[in-house]
Amino acid sequence: MIKGLRVDHRLLHGQVAVAWFNTVGANTILIANDAVAADETRKKIMRMAKPANGKLVIKDIDYCIHAINTGLTDKYDMFVVVENVKDAYRLITETKVFDSLNLGGTPPTDETRNISKTINVTKEDERLLDELAERGIEVEIRQVPAESKLLYVDARK
Repeated sequence: MIKGLRVDHRLLHGQVAVAWFNTVGANTILIANDAVAADETRKKIMRMAKPANGKLVIKDIDYCIHAINTGLTDKYDMFVVVENVKDAYRLITETKVFDSLNLGGTPPTDETRNISKTINVTKEDERLLDELAERGIEVEIRQVPAESKLLYVDARK
């Protein structure tokens, strides 16, 4: 069962490995990322940050979509982490199992605008997030579970 989906450009770190993993009741973290899945060094670094009481799976986006759609992930209580809004959008629209999205951290660039303490979005990110919100997906901003939810639709104004 999928326990949640988070966008966090750092992918796996303390907030994910401890706070989110335990709060949502996951036993597995799925890092859905093309670059990390193809990079043995980055995979080793991610494995060092995994929770001691959990499993870590690192796969590319296409494989993750296939695994979710065919039920390969059903035996896990899985928390899914992606690096960016585009990857989250693909997982949501190509699997139909997600009803919410947590925005935890996206970095500032010359092409982004800041909408909260840790969320910076491009025009394309905003278009994708607006579409998800219009489809009824709850898009919320929170770094850690103890924080109050800030809905994307309120933050984007």
